[in-house]
This record gives sequence, C-alpha cells and structure tokens, in this order.
Amino acid sequence: MSMRIEKDSMGELEVPEKALYGAQTQRAINNFPISGEPLPEAFIRSLILIKAAAARANESLECLTPEMSKAIQQACDELLNADDLMQHFPVDVFQTGSGTSSNMNANEVIATLASAYHGSAVNPNDHVNYGQSSNDVIPSAIHVSATLELTGHLLPALEHLKNAILEKGDSLAGYTKTGRTHLMDAMPVRLDQTFHAWAAQLQDNIDNLTYLENKTTQLAQGGTAVGTGINAHPEFAITFAKELSDLTKVTFVPGKNFFALIGSQDTAVALSGQLKAVAVTYMKIANDLRWMNSGPLAGLGEITLQALQPGSSIMPGKVNPVIPEATAMVAAQVIGNDAAITIGGQSGNFELNVMLPMIAKNLLNSIKLLANSGQLLADNAIATLSVNEDKLNQALHRNPILVTALNPIIGYAKAAEIAKKAYKEGRPVVDVAEEATDLSRDELLALLDPAKLTHGGV
Repeated sequence: MSMRIEKDSMGELEVPEKALYGAQTQRAINNFPISGEPLPEAFIRSLILIKAAAARANESLECLTPEMSKAIQQACDELLNADDLMQHFPVDVFQTGSGTSSNMNANEVIATLASAYHGSAVNPNDHVNYGQSSNDVIPSAIHVSATLELTGHLLPALEHLKNAILEKGDSLAGYTKTGRTHLMDAMPVRLDQTFHAWAAQLQDNIDNLTYLENKTTQLAQGGTAVGTGINAHPEFAITFAKELSDLTKVTFVPGKNFFALIGSQDTAVALSGQLKAVAVTYMKIANDLRWMNSGPLAGLGEITLQALQPGSSIMPGKVNPVIPEATAMVAAQVIGNDAAITIGGQSGNFELNVMLPMIAKNLLNSIKLLANSGQLLADNAIATLSVNEDKLNQALHRNPILVTALNPIIGYAKAAEIAKKAYKEGRPVVDVAEEATDLSRDELLALLDPAKLTHGGV
C-alpha cells in the first residue's frame, strides 16, 4: 500500500495514500486494534449532520466565511450521499472515552473533501471543528442519532407491531381458551383479550419512548470543552440547533444545562432502560407465542405459527417457532446492552463522561435490533398465525377451575371439593357439580359457560 506523510501536533505519521482522513485518525487506528468494529453508521451520519449544521451556524454568526462554510457543507453532503461512507470512518468503538478520535476522524475527512471544493486548505480543527469540542459533539451525536433512529425506525416498528396485534386480536374475539397462571389451568380468557394485553404493553412503551424523545432532542452542543462554551460564539448553541432542525426536520434545542449533558449520560441511560422495557415486552409476547404454539401433539397446540424453515437437521418434518426465538434473543441482547450502558453512565467524572463511544454503540444497537425484530414479529408470526379451535376446546370444557364461577353460590370450600374430584376422576366439572349441588344442569351450563366467564362480574 502506498503511503503519504501527514502531520499533527504530535509529529509526522504515515497514512494510506488514498485515505481521506489524516494523522489523528491514523493514530487511533494504530492505537485501538480492539474489536474491529467502528461506530454505527447512524452515529457517523449524525456526526456529519452536526458538522454541516455547525458550518451553517458559524457562517450565520460570521465566524466562517460563506465560501468556507459552503465547502464544508458540500463535503458533508457528499459523504451523506456516498455508498461507501463507512470506509472513511474505521476508528474502533473502543477508543478514547470522549470519542475524540471519531470526532477528529470526521473533521479530517470533511476537511479533505472541503479543501477540494474551497480551492485552498480547510483545517480540521480551525474550520470544520470551529466552536466545537469532542466533549459536546459526541454527546450531541448520541442524542441526535438516537432521536433519528427512534423516530425513523423503532417507533414506527412498534406502532406496526401493536396494530398487527390489535387487528389479529379483533379477528380472534370468538375464541375462548383456558387461561393460565403459574403455567397452571386458570379461568378462561378470550384470545382477543390476550392479544389486546400485548398491544397495551406496547402502547405503554411507545408512550414512554415518546416522552424520552423530548429529552434526546436537547443537545450539549455549545458547551464545548467543559460546559462553559469557551471558543464558541455566544449565540452558537441556539443557531446551531435551528440549523440542525432544518437539516433533519426534527426540532432540536440547546440543553438547559451543558455541564450536565457533557458530564453525564443520564438521558442515554434512561432511554436504554426504556429499551430494556421494550425488550421485556418482546420476551413476554415471544414466550406466550412459543407456549401456545408448542406441540403440535405433546404441547398446548392452541395456535400454529407460520412454517418458515425446516426445524431440524435430523428430524424430518419438524418446524420450530423461529421468529419468537429470534425475538427472545434480541431481548436478551438489549438487556445486556443496557447493563453496559448503565455502567457507562456511571463513568461521568467531573466535567466529562468517558465511555461515550460504547454508550453510543450499544444504544443504537438496541434500537436497531428492536425495530427489525418487531417488524418481523408482526409480519411473520402475529399476522400469519392460525388458531387450533379443537385443541382449545379439548381443555376448555374439562377445566375444573371453571368451578370458580360457583363460589358466590356454593362457597369456596364446596367449590374446591368439586374441583378436586373433577381433577381426580378426569370428568367435566359440570357433571361433578350436578351431583354435588342442588343446581340444575341448565343452571350449571349457564353459570359455567366459558365464553360468559371471560366478561367477568358475579
């Protein structure tokens, strides 16, 4: 590989001849051969958007010439429209905790491209990074990328999943099944009640994420190195937020306290916690589907999930609930990501959090996994499942727990006696109750009607 010589404040360094980045990026490549994984593309795109908005703001505030600003903006546009964007951003996730290496990576790449547009040298620090610090840029990029991924992917996916569940639930309102508590037989429920409960969980998650979106749109940009705003125009923060809002069509605002946004990552921790809650909801839905689908002969077999692929390399004809299983693994990963983000959030030492790249990577990974798996769960499990009515009814009418409906008439003790006898003898509870009470069979059939019992009341 042919190389060229680049300089930074630490001296000269060899850089690949065709690389758009410079010496500081190359030092980071040399220093951090750890995971081989760069920061997510969503984060890099947000970083570039920040640089474009900063150039526009600095032009408006007469801190950069219009020509310089336009050159930087053109470079940003070129990168955002490039098919090979990520080849220019190779810095490992596990780098300096402020993300300075990634900030300078962006500054250097943009400066190289902008220099060609400008016709003379554009400096990564003095021009592209004007009025900025890694310490406010990287926290801002975390908030911007999280906001854009929430609004563009996760929230629409959750809405889609919720609506698929509601639609399917409405179509199954006529089916009554044995309810289960502790995995044991309980009072009957309708399938629409089961599905609508899942949808209600998802709506709560949507509401909570939407609330947190009001926090992620508050930015550290303008606080520069420690929160004081040193070397930035006094009106930079508000002007920058307006320019970024214009570029993204999402309303961003300056943070109420730059010191808090630079020294901590409380919003990212809170968002991750809510993503964990989404993961827990996914796990609930996935496991309910797996149990209801279990069998088809030796399990519950209440529903049949769409067959998507062979389920065994040795057992012909076996089909497994692959989408719920994949969803459950996503949930486990998101819960793990949250643990890492929580520890990262604890690493705010005085005026700076020093686990920013790891927080960014895990937060965006969680959002991506939940969005993608939610879409699949909706389309390839919920929408396509079918109900095995015969299997539902086999257990439903023989369930001794139906005797609970007789409690107000014959009392708990007498009802328990009937239930135990029905279990022991394997007989329908209506037959045993007819022998053990003064109630007629017609009265018992009305009182013990499973569909009626799903409506509650005495």
